[in-house]
Amino acid sequence: MTEPPPAPTAQAPEQHRFQAEVSQVLHLVIHSLYSHKEIFLRELISNASDALDRLRFRSITEPGLVSPGDTLEIRILPDRERGTLTIEDTGIGMTKDELVADLGTVARSGSKAFLEALKKAGQKDASLIGQFGVGFYSAYLVAERVVVESRAAGASGAWRWASDATESFTVEPASRASRGTTIVLHLKEDQKEFLEAWRLRSLVTRYSDYVSHPIKLRIEKSAGEGKDAKTTLSLEQVNRASALWQRPKSEITKEQYDELYQHLTRDTEAPLTKTHFKVEGTQEFAALLFVPRHPPFELRVSHKARGIQLFVKRVLIMEECEDLLPEWLRFVRGVVDSDDLPLNVSRELLQDSQAARTIKKQLVKATLDMLDALAAESRGAPSAPPESGKEPAPKGEYETFWEHFGGMLKEGLAVDYEHKDRLAKLVRWESSKGAGLTSLAEYVLRMPLRQEAIYFVLGESREAVESSPHLEELKKRGYEVLYMTDPVDEWAAEALGEYEGKKVVSAMRADLKFEATPEQKKEKEESTSKLRPLLDKMKSVLGESVVDVLVSERLTESPCCLVLSGGGPHAFVDRLLRERGKNVPHAKRTLEVNPSHPVILALRGLIEKEPNAARLKEWIEILYDQALLTEGSALVDPNRFARRVTTLMTEAAKGALQ
Repeated sequence: MTEPPPAPTAQAPEQHRFQAEVSQVLHLVIHSLYSHKEIFLRELISNASDALDRLRFRSITEPGLVSPGDTLEIRILPDRERGTLTIEDTGIGMTKDELVADLGTVARSGSKAFLEALKKAGQKDASLIGQFGVGFYSAYLVAERVVVESRAAGASGAWRWASDATESFTVEPASRASRGTTIVLHLKEDQKEFLEAWRLRSLVTRYSDYVSHPIKLRIEKSAGEGKDAKTTLSLEQVNRASALWQRPKSEITKEQYDELYQHLTRDTEAPLTKTHFKVEGTQEFAALLFVPRHPPFELRVSHKARGIQLFVKRVLIMEECEDLLPEWLRFVRGVVDSDDLPLNVSRELLQDSQAARTIKKQLVKATLDMLDALAAESRGAPSAPPESGKEPAPKGEYETFWEHFGGMLKEGLAVDYEHKDRLAKLVRWESSKGAGLTSLAEYVLRMPLRQEAIYFVLGESREAVESSPHLEELKKRGYEVLYMTDPVDEWAAEALGEYEGKKVVSAMRADLKFEATPEQKKEKEESTSKLRPLLDKMKSVLGESVVDVLVSERLTESPCCLVLSGGGPHAFVDRLLRERGKNVPHAKRTLEVNPSHPVILALRGLIEKEPNAARLKEWIEILYDQALLTEGSALVDPNRFARRVTTLMTEAAKGALQ
């Protein structure tokens, strides 16, 4: 839609200072970043494409913004004589305030996060620039001065922004016939290669071939020789301008998939895996979903999901549509293009739309299928842990995925009953059978015939749980134990309940039971009878700290341990919740004692001789504090515990010297 250009108001350019973080970014771009300078073209084309997408979206409710004869395109215009490269679009354009805010402050640029990422990367990798919404500044990788002229759709005037990337920029009225944005790069002397048509064409083909708007390159052609030579200029389309996800898979290379992924996510790496599919029938849509190799930036700094991009009939409707995948799949990136949703779809309409619910169901299924395939491909790597003492096998692709995103799948296990069975096949934990991860299917395959349940122990780390006293009888019987060291494991295991008919049982709960022969049952009854005075004394000393004191079936080497009675979180999770300010009820504990341990036998003898001995109380409290430490709880009074231990060591040392 062409309009006569308004005459710019004669006034001096306004001077603005860059916000501090932007100045730092620009300084680094100019003086420190030296790899992948070519990505500036990808970033500016992406910004232009976004401007065209936003115009198409607004025109749904404001039809007057675009007329039938309007051309929606991106143009690349090299000018050898002036030494400039121009990238312009006929998109939504920017107002004066948007030019100042978007190009001069940190508010929408992510500059601070970009600076932190550069420090980790050694301030060398320019390819990081797109990840943090600072793509415009990549222009200064190759330009010494940048001028932006823009007219917002529906506005009567245009504005010019200009800066040489020192400390400030200027904004002034400009003359522009129609809406859109023109970016003029005054190239540095050593960057004039970006005026060559072949170089620009190759970069568009590599990075932006899938952009759904035409990208036209001005080509200079010479005809004739000598004085009769004539130069003509023409615009040629240099991209295919078709949505990659709408093409047949057989026509798409891995490199093209990778480039699209990097365009969507601003990631510098290729994705770990992908799935590309179309659904036809009552609901028709195309989808292309990716799993990143490492957590996206926004997931590293917050819990927020960016979501996938939603297109309707090739029009970008939502850049961050979180409603088409459950939160526990928030790591998935990609696009969905529907033929059935209305062009004016909103988040509220999505939530009430049967079509959207159908799409979501298909996306979850496709994602789980993709992860199943990735797990199957990795099965030859460390799927079954090696024997203890041997070096673990190299990580497979699924193990890489699990390291970064496994916790989110376990969230799904805890909150999404519908997909419990599928998720149960995908979850992985470390175990007592050696290094590496194991699946529940592999665990069950290794179970001895007499083993009735799948056992786990929960704690802060593998080192903290593998020597836990709660595992002593299990290890003695040759039973494998899963090591759960993620807080979400508490709820994942509870939600799982069982797998292939085998109950999932905590080794740290009071209801842990073992098969026992009549002889073993009789032995326990006799031990309990002999220890009754000591058990009652311990219960009296510890008071409300414990529910009861009982003879243990799970201990073979340690003197005692605390076990959970009834509900409530394990000690590790309980401590974390309290440290984060959560007011959770204290889970009740039972103290179990090992009737054959020398310390317990000594206390039994002491109470028979001196039932009121003061040191008896001290030793009982020390045993209780030890049990708190081994289960992962914090001591109420660490200093008192240290003094008691010191006193005992002193008495022992004196006895040894006598």
